[in-house]
Amino acid sequence: MTALRAGLGNRGLVALLSIASVLGMLGSSSFSALLPEFQSAWGLSNTEAGWISGIYFGGYVAGVPVLVGATDRIDARRVYVVSLAIGAAASIGYALFADGFLSALGFRALAGLGLAGTYMPGLKLMTDRIGQHPRQGRYVAYYTAGFSLGTAASFAFTAELAQWFGWRWAFGGAAIGACAALLLILALVPPAPAVPEPQEATRRILDFRPVFANRAALRFILGYTGHTWELFAMRSWLVAFLIYAQGVHGESPNISRASWIAMMIVLVSTASSIYGAEAASRSDRGAVIGRVMVLSVIAAAVTGFSAPLPIAAVVMLCLIYHLLIMADSAALTGGAVATSLPGQRGATLAVHSILGFGGGFLGPLAVGLVLDLMGGGASNLAWGAAFLAMGAGSAAAYVAIRKL
Repeated sequence: MTALRAGLGNRGLVALLSIASVLGMLGSSSFSALLPEFQSAWGLSNTEAGWISGIYFGGYVAGVPVLVGATDRIDARRVYVVSLAIGAAASIGYALFADGFLSALGFRALAGLGLAGTYMPGLKLMTDRIGQHPRQGRYVAYYTAGFSLGTAASFAFTAELAQWFGWRWAFGGAAIGACAALLLILALVPPAPAVPEPQEATRRILDFRPVFANRAALRFILGYTGHTWELFAMRSWLVAFLIYAQGVHGESPNISRASWIAMMIVLVSTASSIYGAEAASRSDRGAVIGRVMVLSVIAAAVTGFSAPLPIAAVVMLCLIYHLLIMADSAALTGGAVATSLPGQRGATLAVHSILGFGGGFLGPLAVGLVLDLMGGGASNLAWGAAFLAMGAGSAAAYVAIRKL
């Protein structure tokens, strides 16, 4: 294996890719961490803020068909490195030139494009080098946990740099992180040896019909779509909800404190993803995922109306809700990998990402629309409805898992 020749070993490769994922994603939550500040400074409505939050995943979806689909033909390492450079450029552009809705929209879309070429291609890079392995499901869970670690680190990283140096420096720091990840991959992960293409790979890159015909994988892909709707809607609006809860109790808005709480919630929840994947691999994967989704819908309904409760209770409910959302994350991705057909793993992950992160694009936008339609972000009823809109993702995912 390439990883073994480099002296990394399987575990070393997984650890390296997880570290690179965290560094490359230091800007992933930057807008969400400072969402109330941008709304105030630029006069953004909740719907406009939802667009900027969601377009990050819209850019991801736009890039996935080519960037992830191409990994069945070329070494995923090449896609990964180029995409880290794109992400760094997007963060630098936002730091230097963002001054309102349209400019922020464009640079966040470009940042999402960079993510498209790192997240799933990184998984493909890992699984190609590890090969069929008894612990593959566990390695997938560890790698996808790196995504959450990157998201969590981004909240605190952004909040601290913004507090001390201003928000533009926060985005500039994210660009430095992406460059550091790029150098790590170039230095420590050698290119994969050239291998003959499987006959199945002679199809056009954008021909994903065989994946849609694979119902075993499709149920996990559709389940992942509902999962990401809920997950990224919750993460995009978590700081804003915590700021609202502070106001309900007469506290002055404290974005730094809310961002650190969001960081801890996302960080602690990473263990839930790993545990969920382990539980699913040892039992009926679909049944385990289905039970988690039902609990997630219930948690959404309770959390959304919790702002009048003591702040500690609000934070605890947000944590419980996020833990439940994350519990089926790696299990769904592992299911898609395990049920992919020979020669179609890259294409399967591409469809998994296109539909999944399509949900990630629509979820934050739906929450912004609901908030505006229900009277704005200063209404407990509006926030309750917004969280119900988040939970609709798990409800739809449950139907997909059960019906397929």
